[in-house]
Amino acid sequence: MNKQTSANDLYDLKSVNLPRLIGWTLRLMAAFLRGPLRSLLIPSLLRSAGVTGVRELQIDEHPTFYPVHHVEQPAPKEARVPQSELPGPAAKAPGFHFSTVHDYAAAFRNGLATPEETAVNVLTAIESSDAAEPPLRAFIAVNREDVLERARAASERIKNGQPLSLFDGVPVAVKDEVDMTPYPTTVGTSFLGKIPATRDAATVARMRAAGAVLIGKTNMHEIGLGVTGSNPHYGTPRNPYDPSRFTGGSSSGSAATVAAGLCPVAIGADGGGSIRVPASFCGIVGLKSTFGRVSEFGAAPLDWSVAHLGPLAATATDAALAWAVLAGPDAKDAMSQHQPAPSLAGWDNLDLHDLTLGVFWPWFRHAASDVVAVCESMLKKFVEMGAKVRDINIPDLNAGRVAHSMTISSEMAQEHDRYFREHRRDYSLEVQISMSLARQFTSRDYVQAQRIRTRMIKKFGSVLHDVDAIITPGAGIAAPRIPQKALRAGLSDLGALTEIMRFAGYANLTGLPAISFPAGYNVDGMPIGMQAIGGPWKEALLLRLALAAESRVERQKPLIHFDVLQSK
Repeated sequence: MNKQTSANDLYDLKSVNLPRLIGWTLRLMAAFLRGPLRSLLIPSLLRSAGVTGVRELQIDEHPTFYPVHHVEQPAPKEARVPQSELPGPAAKAPGFHFSTVHDYAAAFRNGLATPEETAVNVLTAIESSDAAEPPLRAFIAVNREDVLERARAASERIKNGQPLSLFDGVPVAVKDEVDMTPYPTTVGTSFLGKIPATRDAATVARMRAAGAVLIGKTNMHEIGLGVTGSNPHYGTPRNPYDPSRFTGGSSSGSAATVAAGLCPVAIGADGGGSIRVPASFCGIVGLKSTFGRVSEFGAAPLDWSVAHLGPLAATATDAALAWAVLAGPDAKDAMSQHQPAPSLAGWDNLDLHDLTLGVFWPWFRHAASDVVAVCESMLKKFVEMGAKVRDINIPDLNAGRVAHSMTISSEMAQEHDRYFREHRRDYSLEVQISMSLARQFTSRDYVQAQRIRTRMIKKFGSVLHDVDAIITPGAGIAAPRIPQKALRAGLSDLGALTEIMRFAGYANLTGLPAISFPAGYNVDGMPIGMQAIGGPWKEALLLRLALAAESRVERQKPLIHFDVLQSK
């Protein structure tokens, strides 16, 4: 048996054939699952989603409940990326130029613009974006007075020659899953977040300490339980490359704000691709670090064992700069205490001769033809830059897919059990359906998923012993169109969700770092992202690949884009 046949035999992922629910079918399904006859339908749905088969697997591994990658010498609590390693301005890349953190900093320091003037431009652009037809709906909340107050303070510091950092005065957006004063945290729901947060999340505090002007709370897929970005409560965010299409989720608003030029960096959250999928759909960079690398303190409690906060950025350099602010131990998050000192050493080396990239071809090519074509082209560019490509095999991917689904859904269902009985009808219909299914998982299912997690950590670890990174597409399809009927009540499309998430959940389940970066565009001008998964604590290597891709991909300007950094 040849190597390719062996790989095909090992590959066990299949597209899931489940109906798309929208309009009256969506309402009917939500009502059916609320009623006494739901037990007639649920077994079929669980079987179609692969849950029944995974329940029957014999898994001998002990369970792993948190994917912590321990190190011999954990970093001291104050460890941060050294100043000497912070990236300078990147070389000019081909195609459209997004305004970067360095562009903002240079304009402010050279007197060509001020943070206050820029903040006014940002606020005006946000209002304009939401007054357009269709509205962008990137934000859930913007506090104009707070934004201007912070911007005035940054302008004064820079005028006096005392900037806090390169980020001083730079606009940054924050997903509404993360606490930030003086805003409430709604998590994309209509009923949570009635009281403003009393203190900042660790990620927000670090950005604020760096002087960033935090411009508001971005829209998101409700409670993060979906990957399209749909939100009937606040309006579904639109993709800046084509406003008739989804942004991806759940960090939908964060991706839209960056792609639309409202800010160079936004904070997102990723429990199963929720940073990387919208980055892929919106043509930007999204980094999910190693589990525990970025503090989760102050993030809404949704999916503890797969949750990660991190940056979405217009460029690889901006992603690296933001990661340098966010990464490092935090006394308020025990999971962050196990990491080595964060470093960006060597991240800007574009000679890739020392890198071996692993590709499991049946997995890589299990995507739409346009996605595969663009990603194969990007892989060839990496080879031209010196990288070697090695065929790899990763068995049990289907079990890993279902284990991730069981884990994230069970954790969300358990956390929201306190709200579900009283507010069941206040959730969107899509979330009602997903929560109804998640509530069918048992404690045995959850432990089975954690035993599979142990197996997947071993499988991915074994592969990453022989290669530097595993390369896949960022998502199985490009950003899909938004059905008109979905705007009012949403939609449930578990088949499309599986296509979108085909490559994403494994990094969350195993706690490994992963990045999505622009690889090119399809014939419709929609961005296609590529994903790289690295070994524990190898974020600098992943950012290096993103920077290398950026040097070879001709970026295209989004249809919706604002020039908020208007130099004098």
